[in-house]
Amino acid sequence: MRILFVAAEVAPLAKVGGMGDVVGALPKVLRDMGHDVRIFMPYYGGLNQKVEVPEEPVWWGEAMFNRFAVYETTLPKSDVPLYLFGHPAFDPDEIYGTPDEDWRFTFFSNGAAEFCWNYWKPEIVHCHDWHTGMIPVWMHQSPDIATMFTIHNLAYQGPWRWKLERITWCPWYMQGHNTMAAALLYADQVNTVSPTYAQQIQTALYGEQVEGLLSFISGKLRGILNGIDTGSYDPATDPALVQNYTIDTLDDRAANKAQLQQEVGLNVNPKVFLLGMVSRLVEQKGVDLAIQMLGQFLSYTDGQIVILGTGNRYYETQLWEMATRFPGRMAVYLLYNDSLARRIYAGTDAFLMPSRFEPCGISQMMALRYGSVPIVRRTGGLVDTVFHHEPANSAGNGYCFDRYEPLDLYTCMVRAWEGFHYPEQWRAMQQRGMSADLDWKQSAKEYIKTYRAALGLPEEAEWAEGEEAESKSAPATAEEIAEVAQAVEAQAVAAHQRMLVQQQLTKPTQDNPPTPVQPPKNKPTPKSPESPDA
Repeated sequence: MRILFVAAEVAPLAKVGGMGDVVGALPKVLRDMGHDVRIFMPYYGGLNQKVEVPEEPVWWGEAMFNRFAVYETTLPKSDVPLYLFGHPAFDPDEIYGTPDEDWRFTFFSNGAAEFCWNYWKPEIVHCHDWHTGMIPVWMHQSPDIATMFTIHNLAYQGPWRWKLERITWCPWYMQGHNTMAAALLYADQVNTVSPTYAQQIQTALYGEQVEGLLSFISGKLRGILNGIDTGSYDPATDPALVQNYTIDTLDDRAANKAQLQQEVGLNVNPKVFLLGMVSRLVEQKGVDLAIQMLGQFLSYTDGQIVILGTGNRYYETQLWEMATRFPGRMAVYLLYNDSLARRIYAGTDAFLMPSRFEPCGISQMMALRYGSVPIVRRTGGLVDTVFHHEPANSAGNGYCFDRYEPLDLYTCMVRAWEGFHYPEQWRAMQQRGMSADLDWKQSAKEYIKTYRAALGLPEEAEWAEGEEAESKSAPATAEEIAEVAQAVEAQAVAAHQRMLVQQQLTKPTQDNPPTPVQPPKNKPTPKSPESPDA
C-alpha cells in the first residue's frame, strides 16, 4: 500500500508529545513490512540543522492564495522519504503556541491535500490530530484516496467552523462544528492510541463535548495501543547512559542512579528511593495533583525526586519554588532534553505519571523499558500497559490508583516507597516491566487491518503455522485480492442458484404430489466444477 503520514510532529526532528514518537517510529516498521510509506510535515526553522535538506524543492504548490515549496529528504536513521512543507509561516522554531496557529496548520493541511492530488498520490492518507483534520473533508471528493484519522489528544480540537470558513475552503457538504469534529465525520477510519481510551472518550467524562459524535461513529472507531522504538530506547546500547545494562545485569544500573543524582544536584545515596517525572507540565498530566502531594512525600519519607519538562507557567513556578525548599532532595529542570530524559528513565527507581486522562502515554513504556517502576493513575493507555503490583502472586509491573484525589496518589507513592525496601521483589517487578512486549510490530499489524478497512478490502487471512517465511513476507497484490473476491462471490452465486433449482424440482404440485426419491443404482460420480473437463 502507498501510505502518506501527515503530522505536525515527527521525532526526532520535531517533538512535543507522543504524536512525534508515533509518526517517527511507525512508518519505519510499516516500510519494513513492504509498504511504500512516506511522511509529510512542516519545515520548521532550524530543521536543516537536524537533517540534510536539498536547496531546491521537488515541487511547488499553491493553497489558500499562498505559494509553498516541498523539499524531499529522508527520516534520520531510516529509508523513509520525508517531505517538508516550506513556507515563511513555519520559519519560527516553535511548533505550537504561535499567534497564527489555526491559520498555519490549516494551510499546512491544504498544502498536503494539494500534494496528494498533484505530486504523489497515496492510497491512504494517515492524518494525526486536529492539525490535519480538514484533509479527510477535502479527500471526501476523491474516492480513490482513503483517509485514516488518529486522535492523540481529544482536548485540542482546532478552530471552529465559523473561523475555518474565513481562512480556507469549506466544501458545501462539510458538517461538524470544528476541525476535529469534521475529521471524525469524514475520515474512512478513526483510531485512538489505546483500547481503553477508545471506550472512555465515548463517555461525558472523557469525551470533551464530542462523546455523542464518537458514539455515533463507533463502528469505524478503533483503539490501537502505541509502541515504542525499542531499537532506539534500549538500555543495553543507549549512548546517553553512563553504564549500559540488560534485564540480566540490573546491578550495573546502579551506576546510572549515582550519575543522575550527581548531575541534577541530589544527594548521592544508592539506598534512597529516587522518583522521576518527565512530562509536559499541564493539567492533563496530573501536575496539579503532584504539586499537592510532593511536599508531604518528601517531608515524611527519605525519598528524592527529579522533574524534567515545560508547560504551564504556574506549575513551573510552583515546582521551582518547592525545589528550593528541599535542596539535595528535589531537582526541577524546566526544559526539553532527550538525553537527560533517558538518564532519568535509567537512573530512577520509580516513575511518576498521575495523569488526569491519558490517550496512551509513551513515558510509562520508556520507564518499563529502562527498569523504572511506574506509578500511574488507572486511565486510558495506562490501564493497558501498567498493572498493579501484587506481592502475594508475584504479579504486576507498577503501582496504580483509581480516583483523581491527592490522598490516593500519596498512598500509592508511599506503597511504592515501601516496596523499594524489599530488593528481591522490587527486582522481579523491574524484570517483569523490562520483559514486556513494547515494540511496534503487533501495533503495526493492527494499523494494516485498519488501512484495509478504510480501502474496503477484506482482512488478510491468518497464515497457517509452518508455512514458508517468504510467503508470509509477500503481501497480496490488488489484482490477487480482486481475483479472490470474485471467486468467493462466484461460488456464493452458484450455490444460491443450485439451491433455487433444487427447491423448484422438489416443489409439490397438484398433478405431481411428492413421492419418495430413491437413489439410482450405479450413479456416475459428478465432475467437480473446478475440474478442467467440467
